[in-house]
Amino acid sequence: MTAEEHIQAASKFLLQSPPGEINDVLNDVRVLIGDDESLETGVLPALRQYNLEQLTVAEVPGAGHGSIVSIRARTTEEEDRFIDPRSKTSFIFDHLSLVRVAPTSEPFRSALEASTLQYLSSHYNDGTASVFATPDNEKCFIIQIVANKYNPVNFWSGRWRSEYVVDLEARTITGQILVNVHYYEQGNVQLETRHQSSITLPTSIAASAPSASTKKVLALIADQEGAYQESLGDTYHEMGEKTFKGLRRALPLTRQKLDWDKVLGYKLGAELSSSKGVFGGSGGSA
Repeated sequence: MTAEEHIQAASKFLLQSPPGEINDVLNDVRVLIGDDESLETGVLPALRQYNLEQLTVAEVPGAGHGSIVSIRARTTEEEDRFIDPRSKTSFIFDHLSLVRVAPTSEPFRSALEASTLQYLSSHYNDGTASVFATPDNEKCFIIQIVANKYNPVNFWSGRWRSEYVVDLEARTITGQILVNVHYYEQGNVQLETRHQSSITLPTSIAASAPSASTKKVLALIADQEGAYQESLGDTYHEMGEKTFKGLRRALPLTRQKLDWDKVLGYKLGAELSSSKGVFGGSGGSA
């Protein structure tokens, strides 16, 4: 038999493995073929088919429960990523070793999430944050922060949104801040603003030192958001003192509101006086 025929025979044995005995069958065919590298490459499609059809259970580390590996749970066929609905996470499953493979970016992502939540509790009264690892780049992470404040009793509402892309390979943080404020007491004023930012990461920040590095990342973000918040405060103050005052009707020198009924009477009296002068009046002689 050729090497290819050996692989085909081994694949058939694996697909017929009894429950819980797939590893025993794999070890037996490994001895028969004697070439682990070609065996693992050749029988991988059969192992994938077996695990998906048999609804193999993978333990989810840190969750305390198992998750079913199946076609229904698979999110991407290329890297064999599966979703665990119970913990609301996804994982990569190694069909050969039958273990869940944690992404190499997870330690840094977890540390970045911890630093982000600490920053959130220190600077936001009521906010929510999430940190994501990008699937196509293990050295790129996304931080999203949102804080809402609704106060209908006092006729105002507001929302702060910010997003930062932390790229360890490019050594940059690119972000944007979006603020929307609505004030509607006896009127309707809405302010919407957007701020773009770009930060260069120092060389001391590295994926190999997640705890210390992520704290520095959030310190840089805190400086950006703090400076922008101060600029917004200055803008609001200037708008209140200059812009909005310029839109108001100036009061007369008496500092009293005009009585428009009296103004109408003054106007009527002026018109009558003008008419009297044109058509003649008392005291004149022919």
